[in-house]
Amino acid sequence: MNTVFVVGSLNIDQTIRVRSLPRPGETVRGSDATFSPGGKGGNQGIAAARAGAPVKFTGALGDDAHGRQILETLSEAHIDVGHVRVLGTAATGTAVIAVDDSGENQIIVSPGANAGLTLDDVVTGLAALTAGDVLVLQLEIPAELVRQAARIAKQAGAFVILNAAPAPRHLDGLLENVDLLVVNEQEIRALSGLAGTDGDHRELAATLPAVLGAAIVGTAGAEGSFTVLDGHLVHVPAVKVATADTTGAGDTFVGYLAASLVAAPGDLPAAMALASRASALAVTRSGAMESIPWAHELPAHLPCPALDVPN
Repeated sequence: MNTVFVVGSLNIDQTIRVRSLPRPGETVRGSDATFSPGGKGGNQGIAAARAGAPVKFTGALGDDAHGRQILETLSEAHIDVGHVRVLGTAATGTAVIAVDDSGENQIIVSPGANAGLTLDDVVTGLAALTAGDVLVLQLEIPAELVRQAARIAKQAGAFVILNAAPAPRHLDGLLENVDLLVVNEQEIRALSGLAGTDGDHRELAATLPAVLGAAIVGTAGAEGSFTVLDGHLVHVPAVKVATADTTGAGDTFVGYLAASLVAAPGDLPAAMALASRASALAVTRSGAMESIPWAHELPAHLPCPALDVPN
């Protein structure tokens, strides 16, 4: 079986529950803080591994208790962490997350050791990548490393997925070697602004690929996910669940999507359906990495959403 390679961020998540998210200048009382492994790269790698794919991770951690906790969690999911570098010069990256009573969140990220990841780390971490593998990238590491990782992967014949989150401020060749963009409603609008286009998220999923040079899967929470195949809009409805915490739902979607495309290359609608089921189960749980389900949990909990694929 081919492999999912992830080059990305690893953070410790500091989560505080609040009744409502603070407005600018407002102070709100929250719960005691909890600390758990996270980072968009780490979450997506865990999701792909729990979906059943072999995963190799390239990233950086601090030489501290949080870094050791993250390494242990990745290893327990059977992720190859041979290219996760431990730095003595920076603390492990940190994300401060506020989650309100409806499950919505606000996140502030301090990169820490993630900013110390180097091109040499990326080149070494992707040395074993071959045709048929999938590379998963996000934007919580330096953009130049994302560009170089995508270039290396395309030269090897791999399929490149970029979760354009946080939304980029500039494109600067970022998408030149990307096959598939995965973006939520806010991110797709940010990309449309950079590309000089407009419309709602469904229209943008149809029109932006020709402008940006990469196919798009757009996620829209309770509305499900969208893509365009052969000029037709494909809609995968969301699975209806009671939401406890949306933190990590998008990362769960990306990781399961990548694992499905490694197992069945080219079947994007089926991959989206599986990713939708997994992310629906994730939002019924609190936290990011700890909320991501294993594949064996899905059949007992959630139906497969009906695909809306035009003939």
